[in-house]
Formats: sequence, C-alpha cells, structure tokens
Amino acid sequence: MNSIACEQSREAFAELFEFFAPRLKSYMQRLGANESEAEELVQDVMITVWRKAGMYDPRQASVSTWIFRVARNRRIDAQRRTSRPELEPDEPMLQPAPAEQPDAAVARGQLEEQVRAQMANLPEEQLVLLQAAFYDGLSHSEIAETYGIPLGTVKSRIRLAFMKMRGGLDAPT
Repeated sequence: MNSIACEQSREAFAELFEFFAPRLKSYMQRLGANESEAEELVQDVMITVWRKAGMYDPRQASVSTWIFRVARNRRIDAQRRTSRPELEPDEPMLQPAPAEQPDAAVARGQLEEQVRAQMANLPEEQLVLLQAAFYDGLSHSEIAETYGIPLGTVKSRIRLAFMKMRGGLDAPT
C-alpha cells in the first residue's frame, strides 16, 4: 500500500488488485449485488484505492479493513442511488388538484362569510389575539411576548373567541 501511495507502483497495485478483487466481488454479492454490479463496484473500489492510497493510515486499520470499508461504502452509495424512486408522471400526488365543484365553492364561500361575521362580533381583545395566531402565524408564547400579556391570558382569550364563534356558527340561520 505504501508503494502505491508514495511511488504510484503499478506492480504493487496489480498484486493488491489480484488479491482483493475476487474477495471484494464475493463480498459485494453477499451484500446483495448481482454479478455485473459486483464487478462494477470492485472496479470502482480499486480505482478509489489507487487514487486515495495516500489516505490509508496503518495506525487506524489494516489494509484489508480499509479496502473493505471503502467497498462497503460504495455498495451503500450504489443502493441509495438505485433505491430512489423514479417519479411517475401519472402519480396522483403530482397531479393538480381537481377543480372545485360549484356547489362546494358556494358552500365554502357561505361558511367564510359566516366566519367573518362571527369574527366581527368578537371583543377587540380576543379578535387581535385570534388574528395574530391565525393570520400572522404567531405561537401563543410569541403573542404573549408581543402584546405583553401573560401566556395563560392569551390562551384563555383565544379559547373564548373560539367558543363564541362556534356558538354563532352552530346556531340555526
């Protein structure tokens, strides 16, 4: 390994290749690669060994451990590449939402109108906090900090606003 790293010795690499290639191929097949994948991965691993031989540190691992770790990582990378699903053009999740039916659009519009009417009936102290939570997207603790109100008061006012609105929305029209 030292000869490969320092001198780019082709003879040393040929010897290393001859010894490890069949073992790596067998290892790749045990990890689930078919024969052609295994051969391709072995070639890739051995090219990496040639290029990165200088990174090998004998104090950290034996040559075989280092090479097999490179091989294992290459196999994992190959599995990740192949396990990514191909996007199907007819995939329902990729299709635009169907057009809203006219009766559903009318019902939604009526509900929105009722919600706005109920919000208009809320006391200012509840309305402001409700708008901060749902229109501005603030959390309860952020609202408490922004308005200088205790957190429990924020929660109580928002809960009261919901109860008042629910009562108005549930009432027969």
